[in-house]
Amino acid sequence: MSEEVKSARAVARQVRIAPRKARLVIDLIRGKEVGEATAILRHTNRKAAPIIEKVLKSAIANAEHNYEMDPDKLYVSEAYVDEGITLKRYKPRARGSASAINKRTSHITVVVSEKKEG
Repeated sequence: MSEEVKSARAVARQVRIAPRKARLVIDLIRGKEVGEATAILRHTNRKAAPIIEKVLKSAIANAEHNYEMDPDKLYVSEAYVDEGITLKRYKPRARGSASAINKRTSHITVVVSEKKEG
């Protein structure tokens, strides 16, 4: 019988960044230890990096305070970006027409788990 793996999560909803752009950054940290993931995010020159770093720190704090996990043994077990609502805006164009501008939002989820001993 395998023991249940404890995990803690954090979600940032309706973040004003396109999911396609946020996924480029979230792919860098999936499966990494939290210290390494934080270092990667701190040195990534993308708009999504500080947002994802904040979600990661929140997940670590949740693990530490709510589930009494050791922050040194944590790793990013799941990290994904889902599409949020799309804000629809219109820009006037030539000859009285208009074109749509979609301002996309994201739901960013980071799940951290404790490494198994052994």
